[in-house]
Amino acid sequence: MFGFRHIKFDSMTYVLHFRNGKIVKEGRGLSFFYFAPNSSIAAIPMGSNDLPFIFSENTMDYQSVKIQGQISYKITDPKALSNTLDFTVDESGVYKKNDIEKLNQRIINLAQTSTSSFIHHLSLKEAIRSAQNIEGNILDGLKVSETIQAMGIEIIGVNILAVQTTPEMARALETETREKLQQQADEAIYERRNFAVEQERKIKESELNTEIAIEEKQKQIDEKRMEADVQREENNKILREMKITADIAVENQRKQLIDQKTENDRKEAETQGYILETSLNAYKDIDWKILTALNGGHDARTNIALAFRELAENAGKIGNLNISPDLLENLLTEN
Repeated sequence: MFGFRHIKFDSMTYVLHFRNGKIVKEGRGLSFFYFAPNSSIAAIPMGSNDLPFIFSENTMDYQSVKIQGQISYKITDPKALSNTLDFTVDESGVYKKNDIEKLNQRIINLAQTSTSSFIHHLSLKEAIRSAQNIEGNILDGLKVSETIQAMGIEIIGVNILAVQTTPEMARALETETREKLQQQADEAIYERRNFAVEQERKIKESELNTEIAIEEKQKQIDEKRMEADVQREENNKILREMKITADIAVENQRKQLIDQKTENDRKEAETQGYILETSLNAYKDIDWKILTALNGGHDARTNIALAFRELAENAGKIGNLNISPDLLENLLTEN
């Protein structure tokens, strides 16, 4: 009525109420009446926005890649942004111009500029594997951008969802990768075979070393046995020599004993001979007849024997001698 209007905004919208070119009211979530003929209202969204993007670049080896991602940002200085872009709304709260799209396009252009300088120094394979590096490069480029700072925008984050090449090149890379994988598989089989051969060689070498060690041990055992036999023979020889030495010593002692015994027997014989000779010296000058008579006493047979002896000594002087059998029988018969 009469040009007065009422307008209301939510809490995530920063409102600037201009009257005759001057700000008379500003803030978030405002609700107020205004006079439309001399008023202008700018409504700036304060929430964070997710801006998807996709653009193509050429790598160092002149291959095309598509980079797909998302940029998250929020407006931190709405007055600075209102000085750069037009966020004026009509009486119904609808933007008169679509400058929010212009804002998004500026951010995408800055991101693409940061990406281009980075991708142009990478090969295709490096670019495909450099999603994280691309994220960091875009984020750093946007944060230091004077345009972003002048518009009062804060970059929250950058996410690279995909780095893709053309289907033909993707198939070529797949073929190359497949060939490399097949080559690696062949090399793995070759290495396994070589490993098996090497293990077999080590096993045979170990077996030969074991046999050599066994032969060496057997040789040592034989040498030890021979040494033991030699030592045993040496000990037996020493024992025999000791026994012979002992026997010789015993024989020498026996010889000494025999010599001593012989010497003692000789001395004893000499002593007995001396005693006998001394004992017989008293009878040396006595007639044997007297000795016989002294020894025999008055035995009749002894006397008769002496008589026969006398007869025998004087047989030349005797003509005839008669001896009766009775006499002989009496002589031969014991009383």
